[in-house]
Amino acid sequence: MRKYAIIGLGHVGAAVAFQLVSRGIADELILIDTNEGLARAEQLDLQDMQGRIDTRTIIKINDYSELADTDILFITAGNILAYKEKQAQGNRWAEFEYTKDIVQAIAPKVKASGFHGVAIDTMNPCDAITQYFQENTGLSRQQVFATGTFLDTARMQKVVSDQFDCDPKNVTGYVYGEHGESQFTAWSTVQVNGLAITELAKARSLNLDDLEQAARQGGWEVYKGKGYTSWAISTCAVKLSQAVLSDARSAYICSCYSEKYGTYIGQPAIIGKKGVEEVTELPLTVEEEAKFKHSADTIKEKFQTFEKQTN
Repeated sequence: MRKYAIIGLGHVGAAVAFQLVSRGIADELILIDTNEGLARAEQLDLQDMQGRIDTRTIIKINDYSELADTDILFITAGNILAYKEKQAQGNRWAEFEYTKDIVQAIAPKVKASGFHGVAIDTMNPCDAITQYFQENTGLSRQQVFATGTFLDTARMQKVVSDQFDCDPKNVTGYVYGEHGESQFTAWSTVQVNGLAITELAKARSLNLDDLEQAARQGGWEVYKGKGYTSWAISTCAVKLSQAVLSDARSAYICSCYSEKYGTYIGQPAIIGKKGVEEVTELPLTVEEEAKFKHSADTIKEKFQTFEKQTN
């Protein structure tokens, strides 16, 4: 029995739920949202479609006690309207002010439920919020991680694949650091069809900084056009969860705890049944390592600000 739960049924949570049900990934799904009507509506909509798909998922709503034997918990709560308002005011850490309240509300309930599975966060600011959730639920750092720069890496793969006319899956390598402004592409890790992009860029006189900027811009174009992002981030979250349930021990980048820098941050890790099985420390250039440290310091600054706001 593959049992999933989702806390927060906004655009991302609903997209995760749709994928879990339509692809037959979840045998049982628990939907939790403060809006009872929304939770019931999503439950009914997903149930209605099951007469036209090849699998069946049992769907329940708003019962934290169901988390006791849940395998995977997605934390996808947020407030997109408040985020847009803060953005208009030029607040760089716009989502901090209300995601902290969400975590404060749900963490004790998750802890009280007896949940002992793996939790995957998509909330923002991703890295700092994930650390706060982990500390306040008492779950291990192994059990709690976030999508982090998994999506940013996919955006990089898309831009590079467009440039080299290949499948995005033929582009390997990682975007490291904060799921935010201090992230960076570690070009020393990137290959296209098995060839180092640094050498390919020289041969084509390509500016890798331009490619990195294009990858960042792509995410903003989605947000500006739709008012939110959903499909790509939900796909990232579901893919990570499948690595857990199948004990795949897959090498993915995600936001997990760095012992070296003392914070959650986007870095490569091995994902298996326990969550983060191990962190993979790839050799970075001196410049990339400096960027990684800067990003870690930025996240820690955010986290310290967060703690001051909640104390």
